[in-house]
Amino acid sequence: QVQLLESGGGSVQSGGSLRLSCTASGSLLPSSCMSWFRQRAGKEREGVAGIEDGSRLLYAYFVKGRFTVSRDKNTLVLQMNNLKPEDSAMYYCAARDNGYCYLSMDHEYLYWGQGTQITVSS
Repeated sequence: QVQLLESGGGSVQSGGSLRLSCTASGSLLPSSCMSWFRQRAGKEREGVAGIEDGSRLLYAYFVKGRFTVSRDKNTLVLQMNNLKPEDSAMYYCAARDNGYCYLSMDHEYLYWGQGTQITVSS
């Protein structure tokens, strides 16, 4: 069984930065996919970024150039720079036993964290 615990949420002004961490406990392989999703108010959950097969980085188009995903063993980190009000959302860490990530298919993920709120004010 894998458990995911996020930390690092909070409030920031537009243009600011935040760093999210997700620590996995349990039997998650180094090659397992770990990803970040978010859910904005009134919207469906959407994929933000992920690390596939232990090293390949994936990004949603709307965060490219602003967000950076990294992984150190069983800790997934999302560095978010130049934040915009539209980035305000509940951010979730997710993982799969398989190495492939599917940012557009959240139902493919078996393990989820409890979420951490990001609020960006203009």
